[in-house]
Amino acid sequence: MVQLYNLHPFGSQQVVPCKLEPERFCGGGPDALFVAAGCKVEAFAVAGQELCQPRCAFSTLGRVLRLAYSEAGDYLVAIEEKNQTTFLRAYVNWRSKRTENSRVCIRMVGHNVEAPFQETFRDQMSIVEMPLSETPLCISCCPVKGDLLVGCTNKLVLFSLKYQIINEEFPVLDFERSLIIHIHNITPIEISFCVGYVAVMSDLEVLILKLESNPKNGESVHHHPHEPNSPMTQAEGTNNENLQLESDDFVICQKPMELLGKNSEQSGVSVTLEPTGLDDEKMKYFHVQHLLYRRFAPDISSYVLSDDIKLHSLQLLPIYQTDSLTSERKNLSQEKKLLSLFCFFSLPHVGYLYLVVKSVELMSVYQYPEKSQQAVLTPQFLHVITSNNLQCFTVRCSAAAAREEDPYVDSTLKACPPVNMDICALRIQLFIGLKAICHFKNHIILLTKADPEAIPERREAPRKLLSRKGTSVKLKTPPVTEAGWNLYIVNTISPVQLYKEMVDYSNTYKTAKTQSCIHLLSEAHLLVRAALMDASQLEPGEKEELLEAFKESCGHLGDCYSRLDTQYSHLALPYYKMSGLSLAEVLTRVDWAVEDGSQKYERGLIFYISHSLYENLDEELSEELAVKVVQMFHMVEPKQLPHILCSPSMKNINPLTAMSYLRKLDTSGFSSILVTLTKAAMAVKMGDFDMYRNEVKSHSEMKLVCGFILEPRLLIQQKKEQMFPTELAVHLKETQPGLLVASILGLQKNNKIGIEEADSFFKVLCGKNGDTIPQLLVDFWEAQLIACLPDVLLQELFFKLTSQYIWRLSKRQPPDTIPLRTSKDLINACSHYGLIYPWVNVLITSDSLADKNYTEDLSKLQTLWWKKLLPELCQRIKCGGENYQLYLSSLKETLSVVAVELELRDFLNVLPEDGTAAFFLPYLLYCSRKKSLT
Repeated sequence: MVQLYNLHPFGSQQVVPCKLEPERFCGGGPDALFVAAGCKVEAFAVAGQELCQPRCAFSTLGRVLRLAYSEAGDYLVAIEEKNQTTFLRAYVNWRSKRTENSRVCIRMVGHNVEAPFQETFRDQMSIVEMPLSETPLCISCCPVKGDLLVGCTNKLVLFSLKYQIINEEFPVLDFERSLIIHIHNITPIEISFCVGYVAVMSDLEVLILKLESNPKNGESVHHHPHEPNSPMTQAEGTNNENLQLESDDFVICQKPMELLGKNSEQSGVSVTLEPTGLDDEKMKYFHVQHLLYRRFAPDISSYVLSDDIKLHSLQLLPIYQTDSLTSERKNLSQEKKLLSLFCFFSLPHVGYLYLVVKSVELMSVYQYPEKSQQAVLTPQFLHVITSNNLQCFTVRCSAAAAREEDPYVDSTLKACPPVNMDICALRIQLFIGLKAICHFKNHIILLTKADPEAIPERREAPRKLLSRKGTSVKLKTPPVTEAGWNLYIVNTISPVQLYKEMVDYSNTYKTAKTQSCIHLLSEAHLLVRAALMDASQLEPGEKEELLEAFKESCGHLGDCYSRLDTQYSHLALPYYKMSGLSLAEVLTRVDWAVEDGSQKYERGLIFYISHSLYENLDEELSEELAVKVVQMFHMVEPKQLPHILCSPSMKNINPLTAMSYLRKLDTSGFSSILVTLTKAAMAVKMGDFDMYRNEVKSHSEMKLVCGFILEPRLLIQQKKEQMFPTELAVHLKETQPGLLVASILGLQKNNKIGIEEADSFFKVLCGKNGDTIPQLLVDFWEAQLIACLPDVLLQELFFKLTSQYIWRLSKRQPPDTIPLRTSKDLINACSHYGLIYPWVNVLITSDSLADKNYTEDLSKLQTLWWKKLLPELCQRIKCGGENYQLYLSSLKETLSVVAVELELRDFLNVLPEDGTAAFFLPYLLYCSRKKSLT
């Protein structure tokens, strides 16, 4: 299905001031247009919207049959005919030709240029002649590397572009015949070549190959993908021997066939690679991969078959990585990196567009309202000419390339219109007598010619229309020059200008809330996306304008998907994300008007808002917008209301208003504990602690912990990537610290909070900075140990607790709050706390250590811990780092105390097995002498 819109993609138009009727023409680069007529080529400079001026002219050897320009290398190549003999010649350094009589250097391909001639080559045009053993039929230049592919009967010849370095400042462009691709059973009438991809087209067949640089599993360079006696060949009748059955009364029609990927090797077309380069080690291609084979059959329902039912307009279209937009692009051909590749070819009434990178698939089929004569594909449009119309269709290349480039397309982060979206015809522009078309940059070149009086054509029976054996390329002699021809340059308008027109056009569908609005806005989005991908088309300053249009288009699509009830309503989220609009800005675009006494909110908007509020955005909604959000969810998804109210973005909601909506909820359908805790949080926010106690007293501590696990934002909120305790968490710290510790531990065990985040939370909650450890965090560590976390965390946990116990013992620093657990509690609850050593009891019962806090810390610092953590402490001291002095001080203080109280034998058992003897010797000596000193 083709959507038809009457838009205006074509802008100004100018006439090319050529002197003779063009027979061939092509354009390329930023400003070059070449027109061949007779034995002459005129070059024109195309600049701006209204300026086309002659640049130079040069003579050819004969009449030009084919013409192509390569931006890489900036050369023109032509197939020329003289005295019924064809020649292949490349015109190099053509920009230096000032006048038609200027000297021209003619040389054979591969001819070495000597240094004394460098100045001559620098200032004059050079013609490189490339002899071939067979007649050249068609040509194609690689848009990335500049290599030249030439099509002959049953073979393709590849000339690699290279440079002869005369000196550092002056390289001379040259070619090397590096490869012959033998393709049996197909005679090419058109070919296209791009970075190793080859497309070959005959009258009714298309073959796409990929040349690869490395042999696979040591196979030879000669590749025969299909044996001639295979079942497929015999069944399909592709062998030429089977075609000898033709007679004057019969036409052999092969049936249509489409083979993709590896299956295309079964087409019956054999391909052989023959390297011909002087240096085989530098030969680029060793292996050929078949990608696509398609064969068409004409409509034989009528009695008369026309010779015009043939394929035309074969083209490979590359799209490059968009990161090249930010580079300086000093050498365009070297910086281009292929992202996606597309192949287009057409029958008179239908065109086909394939994606051929990574996978081969048919993307789009174009049905023309009239019989087409020629078509050109660009990253943004397909331009087709009929006898009297220039038609502009949209393409899906940018949609496919976006998915190749960005793995996050089609996620909650990013989106792109689908590749299989209906095709759109933007414009059908009247031109009388259209004959040929080409395209470069933002210019469409059209040749028109008024036809003479219609003369009935003789039609003969096409006896060998479908025979490969009878297929040949006949180069028709041009008719006698007649008046009424023109060569036009039609300038397409800027993508931003056309985008704005498409957006304005979409407003006609906006009130109706139809899919047409989404379709047209999707076309506008793809138009801008394609322009951003095609860096060579951007004018200075246009990129910034396009980026703004891109964001705006995302906002429009977000509006559509948020307001229309479709199966793709979820796309409102990624499009709004790409638009750069804030949540508040999106909400201000919503129509809050009530219709018929009831308000309806579509699921796309609900999905976007709920997802955004779950993401903890760094923005706070105004009280007015927050109330509207609460009203919306109370009507549509009331069970989400507790979660919505816990979002940091809803901070400005009036707690009385929030409480009134929470009380209306029917808790029978979902978690009542979550509603209770949300009410409790609002009560704390209002300072009504009696209400808080009334809410939480009906639930056990375990159930309250489960409620916090369901919604961690009741305790912890994030803003600008920093974590903040809620007012409820501060209240629990003062009134129920055990519940708070248990809740944070529950969050950690359920992967709702990380270890470092939990530590940071308690430090912020208790107002401690740096290395200062609050007792509540020590309580949390002890709770972690009791909870038996995985073994990989135990050593770190042991060390954190031991370091804190030692630090407080050495500094005689009491805890800032009453510990939640005593040493006896820990010994009874946790297997990691063993029985207390006798020497610890000696220290505890000492008169000098009567402080209860000191005694508790020393009791906790007991079987097992010394054996595990004292060596770890020593090891960390050896490693140095920021805490080196703290570790060293802790170790010295601990050893000093233990050396005083322990017997020598017990002290030796405490010391680690490894360590520096000189460090521990003073403590050992003191421990051994203390009795004598006493």
